[in-house]
Amino acid sequence: MRIFFDKNIIRGCWFLIWVGWSLAAQALEPPRSEPILTFTGQVGVRNHGQVAAFDMAMLEALPQHRFTTLTPWEDRPITFSGPLLRDVLRLVQASGQTLRATALNDYRITIPVSDAHRFDVIIATRLNDQPMSVRTRGPLFIIYPFDAHPQLRSARYYERSIWQLKAIHVE
Repeated sequence: MRIFFDKNIIRGCWFLIWVGWSLAAQALEPPRSEPILTFTGQVGVRNHGQVAAFDMAMLEALPQHRFTTLTPWEDRPITFSGPLLRDVLRLVQASGQTLRATALNDYRITIPVSDAHRFDVIIATRLNDQPMSVRTRGPLFIIYPFDAHPQLRSARYYERSIWQLKAIHVE
């Protein structure tokens, strides 16, 4: 018995598989609990009205990264863990060059998107392996790996590390 494979059918199957993977990669499930972080502006994916929103479980389900670094706010090295900022930006399909991050107390800071690609900046969800409370600068903290790159040990990058993060507007 001879098996017949039509090249066009095979190509069509591969195309459908590729389309399915592409659509799955673009899907961002809506948060199941209260959103803890929202993205607005130049984002290609929205899952909560006009914003891309994450609850804590969504952020913790992403690949986690960790580093230990000295900060100007503590007298000993601290271990931070959470998803890479660049991974979250990719997930929401951020297309801008600038991030305007806002904290719970409405402190605002501008962060170049290029920082997320040049350095392993994380959106920390844990400090020394423990969830962060508002009292411990949580629940989210954009933090740079200060000890990994000497140029990061400067006021410019310290100011870009924003704790009690609640929103990012992409421009």
